[in-house]
Amino acid sequence: MFKICLAIPGKIIDINRNIATVNILGVKEKIHTGLIESPQIGEYVLVHAGFAIEKIDEEYFCYLEDTIKIMLEEE
Repeated sequence: MFKICLAIPGKIIDINRNIATVNILGVKEKIHTGLIESPQIGEYVLVHAGFAIEKIDEEYFCYLEDTIKIMLEEE
């Protein structure tokens, strides 16, 4: 059996210590940033289970966001 984990792209819009507010498809969520190095407002991250797990560039962010929007339209 395969298990798949999904990470969602988000943009950091505010940071307070190790907690950031990110914009994920227009929804603001609070996440923990302790797993990534020096997060900054305006950066893009992959979010899984309430944690930023990786920084990504804007091009990849846009690609992932567009892909998720297409998947949601097909439901």
